[in-house]
Amino acid sequence: MKTMNIVMMGATGAVGNHCALKLSQMEDVNQLTLLGRRTADNITGDSVKQNSIDISNPDSYAEHLKGHNIAICTLGVGEPSKVSKEVFIKIDKEAVLTFATACKAAGIEHFELLSSVGVNAKSKSFYLRTKGELEEGLRALNFKRLSLFHPSMILTPTNRYGLTQAIALKVTPILNPLLIGSTKRYRGIPVEILGKAFAANLNESYEGVEILHWENFKKLNQ
Repeated sequence: MKTMNIVMMGATGAVGNHCALKLSQMEDVNQLTLLGRRTADNITGDSVKQNSIDISNPDSYAEHLKGHNIAICTLGVGEPSKVSKEVFIKIDKEAVLTFATACKAAGIEHFELLSSVGVNAKSKSFYLRTKGELEEGLRALNFKRLSLFHPSMILTPTNRYGLTQAIALKVTPILNPLLIGSTKRYRGIPVEILGKAFAANLNESYEGVEILHWENFKKLNQ
């Protein structure tokens, strides 16, 4: 296994927190630097360093990128329908692309992103189009390895966002077995399994752009 020095943005979110927790327990992680607007209080360990930064200002975190070879970004608006399009673009696209650009400039070779199934820069859906535009920007940076995670519904243990999520949490486990073949990618995935998949994927050998779906997440947890 390779020694990993990882910088991460988004460790206070549902997926990112499970990922960071797993990384903090891995012996081959030499350093885990967490960047965010607030600290993740449950992530501790000798490898962990946390820094409060302005996610939109690379000058506030550029120094913290040095010496790392991997970057993970699970940053995003928890409930996009509750914010304006401008705010969504600022956080889910612009802040992420700025972070990735700074990572590339710092010599980081592998970048992992929490994205979404169905993203397409030409989609009629504002959400999927914005995510697709972000991915196009990341591809243009030419990381040695770019891992794009494309989950469908992310299943959390409790309802975090109200009625819509409450319905989804009830219905998705019933629908999952009906989605077979190429439609498996639309199965809902437990947040813990997805977070651990981010960590496990770091030990896989790959170069170029990879897109990971439900079956990949499950396999990485075996």
